[in-house]
Amino acid sequence: MLNINRLVLGPVQTNCYIVENEDTKEAIVFDPADNAKEIIKCIEKEGVTVKGILLTHGHFDHISAADELRAHCGCKLYAHENEEELLKSPELNLSTSFTGRPVSTEADIYVKDKEELTLAGIKIQVIYTPGHTRGGCCYYFPEHMLLISGDTLFKGTVGRTDFPTGDYDTLLTFIKTRLFQLDDKVQVLPGHEDITTIGYEKQYNSEL
Repeated sequence: MLNINRLVLGPVQTNCYIVENEDTKEAIVFDPADNAKEIIKCIEKEGVTVKGILLTHGHFDHISAADELRAHCGCKLYAHENEEELLKSPELNLSTSFTGRPVSTEADIYVKDKEELTLAGIKIQVIYTPGHTRGGCCYYFPEHMLLISGDTLFKGTVGRTDFPTGDYDTLLTFIKTRLFQLDDKVQVLPGHEDITTIGYEKQYNSEL
């Protein structure tokens, strides 16, 4: 069984997810947006060991607590292989322009499209979904019908594409050809706002 804590953090209200395997008391943190102390507080309250930090993409509002959290937990940081440049660049990841505080990081492990990970005893598939950024990806839990979509897919809309390395047509193409191939019942946990499902987005998403 999975236990999922959602923390809404940072200046643009980003969803950070702590996904816990209740059997092993191990967890994975997705998109540590900001305020590492708040994330650590939740981890300690749940009494879990963090086995990895996974990034859906490299914008500042999804990575600002990554280095502090990684140091505290002693775990690896994962991102898609095409996001390395953006993670390292405060200009590309928007930290300088939005906050005036440069943020730069580097993943320990760069994953590939369709790569299968097992962390905290949980199977996860990497689904490459560029468009919001060049190296954006989603993480699918096939045994739990769950998708963490970052800023690729939201309830009723899609991620912005007017930032560096974004491309609108690419984003729509990958949503339709990759995410919409998943079962309609798959729950979608986005990077901002509310949870949705693949079926709901197929029927009601205004961009698709």
